[in-house]
Amino acid sequence: MTSAQYLSPSEASERLGISQKALRLYEQRGLVTPVRTTAGWRTYGPVEMTRVAEIAALRALGLSLAQVARVLKGEPQDLEPVLAAHQARLQIEARRVTETIERVRTLRTELADGRLPGTESLMRLAQPARDPVVTFDLPWPWGGERFELRDIKRLNYIIGPLGSGKTRLAREIALHLPGAVFLGLDRSDDDASDLHRRLAADVGLKTRVDLALAWLADEGAAPSPDLAVLLAALETDAHDVLVIDMIEQGLDRATQEALIAYLRYRAPAQRPLFMLTRSSAILDLALVGPDETILFCPANHSPPTKVAPYPGAPGYEAVATCLAPPEVRARTEGVIAWRPAAMREAPR
Repeated sequence: MTSAQYLSPSEASERLGISQKALRLYEQRGLVTPVRTTAGWRTYGPVEMTRVAEIAALRALGLSLAQVARVLKGEPQDLEPVLAAHQARLQIEARRVTETIERVRTLRTELADGRLPGTESLMRLAQPARDPVVTFDLPWPWGGERFELRDIKRLNYIIGPLGSGKTRLAREIALHLPGAVFLGLDRSDDDASDLHRRLAADVGLKTRVDLALAWLADEGAAPSPDLAVLLAALETDAHDVLVIDMIEQGLDRATQEALIAYLRYRAPAQRPLFMLTRSSAILDLALVGPDETILFCPANHSPPTKVAPYPGAPGYEAVATCLAPPEVRARTEGVIAWRPAAMREAPR
């Protein structure tokens, strides 16, 4: 064999568009076995590259690693529900395209009749994601600056040090974003109780939650009341956007890792999700994808900013210092920052 046929993990991940961490995970699960050099280094040849590409494609469809393993062994029972979900996503996108085409047709008809289309209509066709989705004045601890949330992604992380105002930001987003619901730290409050009642009464919701639990169990998650409430909130049709305070609360490392994998691989057409977190298992900066956004609240109470997930980007190091492994987060769970009244009332 020639060395040119074999790639290092960094070369293989770059060519396939996945992370090196994903390659290691696939190896740990026995899905792919890299070829070892005489020095013991991992390499990926044509056979291994084909296998990893198959795994990545199945993951992109929404299969858990256990489901991927079964499909690769020739057991197709997991493919039908996944393909059905993929078809539903495509149908949603097709409807959106059809609606856009209809708007274009309407504008062309108006133009043919001598009516000039409005500039705003044309701008929305050309740059639909640039229009502000939600706008509000930032509350205390900020100074009332105007905040605009543009181009909302599927997964939106809200992060910041203690006392930075990230929970207030999350509540304001839930308040001003149409159809949004806020799920607080008390997973046994009225909202959570309502979710449990809905779960008991809605057969379709219970089925979706059970399927999600099975997917997560395949990924190593441990069942718990906190996880059940989260899944009920995620799978219900009662809201358009969900904002969750400290999504990792009550979940161990394996469950956190399984949960973020589920959120990342579930249907791309699902509603946007905002989640506060300080867990490096939930917000692994090396795995943040193009349909994910990091909103950072600085300690000095300057307005929240979006931070790109790569070293050297403005705010990257500050975000990294806010993150901790799940075992550390568990030791500090429930800790809040206390600010004397005199400081709260001081001018800023």
